[in-house]
Amino acid sequence: MWLAAAAPSLARRLLLLGPPPPPLLLLLSRSSLRRRRRLYSLGLAAMPEKRPFERLPAEVSPINYSLCLKPDLLDFTFEGKLEAAAQVRQATNQIVMNCADIDIITASYAPEGDEEIHATGFNYQNEDEKVTLSFPSTLQTGTGTLKIDFVGELNDKMKGFYRSKYTTPAGEVRYAAVTQFEATDARRAFPCWDEPAIKATFDISLVVPKDRVALSNMNVIDRKPYPDDENLVEVKFARTPVMSTYLVAFVVGEYDFVETRSKDGVCVRVYTPVGKAEQGKFALEVAAKTLPFYKDYFNVPYPLPKIDLIAIADFAAGAMENWGLVTYRETALLIDPKNSCSSSRQWVALVVGHELAHQWFGNLVTMEWWTHLWLNEGFASWIEYLCVDHCFPEYDIWTQFVSADYTRAQELDALDNSHPIEVSVGHPSEVDEIFDAISYSKGASVIRMLHDYIGDKDFKTGMNMYLTKFQQKNAATEDLWESLEDASGKPIAAVMNTWTKQMGFPLIYVEAEQVEDDRVLRLSQKKFCASGPYVGEDCPQWMVPITISTSEDPNQAKLKILMDKPEMNVVLKNVKPDQWVKLNLGTVGFYRTQYSSAMLESLLPGIRDLSLPPVDRLGLQNDLFSLARAGIISTVEVLKVMEAFVNEPNYTVWSDLSCNLGILSTLLSHTDFYEEIQEFVKDVFSPIGERLGWDPKPGEGHLDALLRGLVLGKLGKAGHKATLEEARRRFKEHVEGKQILSADLRSPVYLTVLKHGDGTTLDIMLKLHKQADMQEEKNRIERVLGATLSPELIQKVLTFALSEEVRPQDTVSVIGGVAGGSKQGRKAAWKFIKDNWEELYNRYQGGFLISRLIKLSVEGFAVDKMAGEVKAFFESHPAPSAERTIQQCCENILLNAAWLKRDADSIQQYLLQRKASPPSV
Repeated sequence: MWLAAAAPSLARRLLLLGPPPPPLLLLLSRSSLRRRRRLYSLGLAAMPEKRPFERLPAEVSPINYSLCLKPDLLDFTFEGKLEAAAQVRQATNQIVMNCADIDIITASYAPEGDEEIHATGFNYQNEDEKVTLSFPSTLQTGTGTLKIDFVGELNDKMKGFYRSKYTTPAGEVRYAAVTQFEATDARRAFPCWDEPAIKATFDISLVVPKDRVALSNMNVIDRKPYPDDENLVEVKFARTPVMSTYLVAFVVGEYDFVETRSKDGVCVRVYTPVGKAEQGKFALEVAAKTLPFYKDYFNVPYPLPKIDLIAIADFAAGAMENWGLVTYRETALLIDPKNSCSSSRQWVALVVGHELAHQWFGNLVTMEWWTHLWLNEGFASWIEYLCVDHCFPEYDIWTQFVSADYTRAQELDALDNSHPIEVSVGHPSEVDEIFDAISYSKGASVIRMLHDYIGDKDFKTGMNMYLTKFQQKNAATEDLWESLEDASGKPIAAVMNTWTKQMGFPLIYVEAEQVEDDRVLRLSQKKFCASGPYVGEDCPQWMVPITISTSEDPNQAKLKILMDKPEMNVVLKNVKPDQWVKLNLGTVGFYRTQYSSAMLESLLPGIRDLSLPPVDRLGLQNDLFSLARAGIISTVEVLKVMEAFVNEPNYTVWSDLSCNLGILSTLLSHTDFYEEIQEFVKDVFSPIGERLGWDPKPGEGHLDALLRGLVLGKLGKAGHKATLEEARRRFKEHVEGKQILSADLRSPVYLTVLKHGDGTTLDIMLKLHKQADMQEEKNRIERVLGATLSPELIQKVLTFALSEEVRPQDTVSVIGGVAGGSKQGRKAAWKFIKDNWEELYNRYQGGFLISRLIKLSVEGFAVDKMAGEVKAFFESHPAPSAERTIQQCCENILLNAAWLKRDADSIQQYLLQRKASPPSV
């Protein structure tokens, strides 16, 4: 499953309010202890007790589900008939299954060759989402048939079997019936053994209106009139392979499609809203290239005869990897050749790559329990980049990985309230919580590090061994380590357990000494903490694959070592005194580096003259920024380094720099010198803005388009006069229809005119939203509405967020945009959430969207008492699936407050001094 934040270039922007921090080097241990005491006094440093939970008993298990569902698209109900071939392994007089929001009408069990036994009681345990069917006599061991007739509701909560609203080309509002079962919502569509390890085959039939499209995991094998109603047809699908319930899917609605065959003969279709088949062609092309790429990489064929990719109007996640029927948000699948921007194309390519990887890694071999979710999601989040790099080498996607995933995971994982990659999960309410940046982005980052440590050849061999050994079965993390260890001969389990079973990651401190012709490095590792140096007893240790490069060949590792102790010395042979030495070539190792002053000093010219590779320039800057947030170095030192990026040509380096300056701007919005940091932003971004200009030049490509949008948006938001004037001119021509803005310029122009506009500008923007036929354009507008500054316009935007005009899943980004737009927006968004909590909580029913809403809305505060206020609100308004997020947000607020207290004065002094004597750039 892909969790929609936005395209990677936008994901970081949406997460602008990421973790911040405190204490200065000499006071370090004392301040860190004080901070931790503050966390404990607020009750933020300990996770809540886990709810009691038991997995389903093993006495009875399914072999095959024969399931017929008849949805009513007008009354929003459905009828279901289940006939499950089951195995009774131990004599019992009851069958326990998962069941939620379903009413069972009748149930019976017929042992093979014996009489049917009717259930005499259905005991629903609603809290645990289970039902116990009681029988008057004992069910003996052996096989038999369990029959259940039931009814349910097509809910509007975007989970289970639910309704999705769409508008026909003629303007009529209608509903489709669609599914989202991961993690634990198949039980809302039919009573089942809803655990990933309880696999079975499925024979699915759907009774639907004859003018509707009906899809499921497998191909249609029969379609015939329904005897009781001439307007209905019964559609039967082929039997699935053995699979888990969370991967079952069905869709009933109105769709067009485009179709092709992959070179391996698999039928690939992309289903789009009616009249928009053209918009499915890009995803179709990506999918048709991707299936053979994975088949060759894993050396295992795709096991189904077809794969459908379908755009769903109301969809909570970004996409879901149901086997053979992958569901997507419209914005994660549809590309309009004229009106889609470059970042949308890239996002679609990544999401398609992610979901199709799951067809092998997750669907063919499935995690044994949700504790191993990270393996599914971390792996797919890594290999999607490998796949996109294969299909679109011009995207420079691996550099973007570092900004979009690696640094994002490190921000979260530096908190006291992070969690290990492997989390023991019990109750269903705990599962949603681990669909986060640790499972996805840290998971992907440690797999990238592992792949680099093993080498591609052995990695592929190990993957093939794993998939072949466990196909159609379940596996745990240790099973993958064993296969990779067998393939590579390296101590994979020992190394990886240090990364998956304990939370956090190391800070490697390095200093160097020239000894004749050699450079001797002294390395030491300690846990990196957002609150400053680690001060506890028994510091955790990692086995860290470390690469070291020098200016002799910046793109090649001079030495590779495995650091398996707290401290070690390393001798680099034949390194001249004037050569720089850098750790973590390619920013692949999941650690931060702190250099001695002399080593850092020698690296900085490599930023200005670009002799350091782009991903290393990015990593160096990001490490320094994080060290400043944690109070280990001064923020002023980082601002000085940022000025060295004046010649920077690389989009992703600018993107990361922009994100960090955004975090700093948010922090300084709590001061009276916010304008000064905006001046700094203009100074840093003006030269690249002038070089790029507004219009594409011959020979430019994908990354130039992304960079232009990023830079103009940054300058416009900061109030750069020439950018603002040009944005207003182009916006006026766009609105008047004289010169339509290119898709890549729309976000920066919309943002600029709104930020410096009035009520008329907002009204024009809302009109453009209403007129937009494409969801991508609606989302583009929704994300920037929060830039508006006047209190009454902010209220208007917040009210709009909950209106019918905004799809339920997109409300979050509108409110989050307001909170991230300004200091007054943040206060207003928090008040709005508190005032409308019941409606918002009810809308998202404890899924991961509620966590995202909370994170985007409160994490930018920087006053101690706000942490207490946020904590108190959620104590009286519980959100179980967001408990960890709430604690992380409160921790971040305290870290922001400490950062501000510590560095605000020196930042202000530096900015004023700069103003008095501007640096020569």
